[in-house]
Amino acid sequence: MKRIVTCLFAGAATAVAAAALPEVWPAAGAEVSPDTRLTICFPSTPTLGTSGVIRIFDAATDAQVDSLDLSIPAGPTEKTKLPKAPYTLEPYNYHTPRLTNATCEPGTPSGTAARDTSRYQLTIIGGFTDGFHFYPVMLSGNTAEIYPHHNLLEYGREYYVTVPASAFTLAKGKFKGISKKDGWKFRTRPEAPAQERRQLTVARDGSGDFLTLQGALDHVPDFSAEPWKIFIKNGDYEELVYFRNKTNLTIEGESREGVYVHYPNNEMFNPHPADVSTNEWLGTFPSRRAAFAADHCSDLTLRNFTVATTVTGQAEGLLLNGNRIYLEDMIIRGSGDALQSNGPAYFRNCRLEGHGDTVLGRGPAYFKNCTIVTSGPFAYIRNGSSCHGDVFVDCTMIGKGDKAVFARTNGTYPNAEFVLIDCRLDGIRPEGWSGLEKDGNTYVRYWEAGSVNLSDGKPADTSRRAPGSRVLDPVKDKALIELYRNPAWVLGGWAPMKK
Repeated sequence: MKRIVTCLFAGAATAVAAAALPEVWPAAGAEVSPDTRLTICFPSTPTLGTSGVIRIFDAATDAQVDSLDLSIPAGPTEKTKLPKAPYTLEPYNYHTPRLTNATCEPGTPSGTAARDTSRYQLTIIGGFTDGFHFYPVMLSGNTAEIYPHHNLLEYGREYYVTVPASAFTLAKGKFKGISKKDGWKFRTRPEAPAQERRQLTVARDGSGDFLTLQGALDHVPDFSAEPWKIFIKNGDYEELVYFRNKTNLTIEGESREGVYVHYPNNEMFNPHPADVSTNEWLGTFPSRRAAFAADHCSDLTLRNFTVATTVTGQAEGLLLNGNRIYLEDMIIRGSGDALQSNGPAYFRNCRLEGHGDTVLGRGPAYFKNCTIVTSGPFAYIRNGSSCHGDVFVDCTMIGKGDKAVFARTNGTYPNAEFVLIDCRLDGIRPEGWSGLEKDGNTYVRYWEAGSVNLSDGKPADTSRRAPGSRVLDPVKDKALIELYRNPAWVLGGWAPMKK
C-alpha cells in the first residue's frame, strides 16, 4: 500500500491566522488525542532544514512541553562498527514501572546496557528507556508530518506550536515560519477513554480514541487479566511500534490491505547497544530494529492488517517475543529477518515477504495456509532441544531469483527444525536446503512431506535434495506426519482455536 498523507483530516484542516501561512493540523480549536501528530500542508514541495527547533508550549503557562532540534540527525546512516559484545549475563527485567519521556530521560540505560552517548534523535517508546532513534519530521509530497516525543502531551490542555523559518525550504515561495502570534493552537480531549471500556479505536483521521496504534497500546495496562481490544480503521500509519508486557490483547484491522502500519527501521538505524548483543533467547536484551515489536507478551492476537519495514538490511517487519501469540490474515513485509518469532506462535492465512532468512527465531511456530515469498533462504531457525522449530502445513513457498532454499544452517544450532507438510512450491533450488554438510548438524530436522509444484499441483521433484535432509514417506512416516499436523504437538501443548 502506497503511503498517502492528506492535508484534510475529517474536514478539520485550516489556515492559521495569517493568510499567507500554510494549512496546519490540528486546526485552531480542535480537540485531539494526546498522541497527535502535527501536520503542515505547503503550497509547494518542502525540503527539511538542518537547523532550528520546533517547539510545543502549554498555552496556559507558556511552559515549553516539547522540542525537536532539527540540527540533531535522526539516526545512523551507516552501519555502526561495534566490537563483538557478549549477551546479557542476567535476565532482562521486564517487571519495572513503565517510564515515559515525561518521567525519564531518553537514553537512560536498561538491563546491562551502557549509556549511548551518540548524538541522535531519541524517544522512549513503550517503556523502553534506552530509546529509539526516530525521524522528527517526515515529508510526503507537499506535506510535512511532525512527530512529537511520545507521552509528553496531556489530556485537558491547550497547546500552541512554533516552527522556525529555517525548518523548511519551499520549491516555490518562502516559508516565513510560525510564531505564537500566528495562532496555531489546539486542545487535547478532556480525558482519556474509560479503563472499564477495554475497547479502543485507532483512526488516522482523528475520529477514533487515538490517532496512532502506539497511543492506544500505551493506554492498555500491563499484565491485564481482562481482555482488551484495539480496532484500527483503514489508513496509513507511519509509526515505529514497540510494546511490552501486554496480555489478553487483540489488535484487529478494518481490512488487511487497508490498514498499513510501517516504519523505516532496521539494525543500522537502531542498533543493539555497544556492550551487549541481542538475540532470540529468552531474557536477552530486547532488539530495537523492528518496525513492529511485541515484546514479553502473552495471549496476544494480531488480525487483519499489514506491518512492514520500508528499508532493507536486518530489518524485521514484525518481531514477536512471548507466549501464545495468534496471527490471522496478516501481511508481514521485511528485509533480512522479515519475521522474528520467539515463543509459541500460530500463523493462519498470513503472507510473509522478505529478502532472506525471512523467518528467524527460536520457535516454536506453526504456519497454516500461509504464503511465504523470499529472494533468499526462507528461514534461519534457531530452536534448541527443548522445543520445536517452525512447521508449515498447507502453505505456499515462493522463491524469487536463484537463491531460495527452505532453510540454512551453519552448525551453530544442532537442533534446528524446519518441516513442510503438503506445501506448494515455486522457485526452490533443487537441493532445497543449505549448510547441512557442515559440522554440528547431528539433530537437525529439515524434513518435508507431500510437496507439490505450485504451477501444476504435481509432486515436486525432491530427488536432488541435500544430504542430511529427509523426505518423509506417506506410508512409513504416516504417524509422524500426523503429529506435525497437530498444532498443539508443535506448540508445546497450546491448542490455538480460531478466534
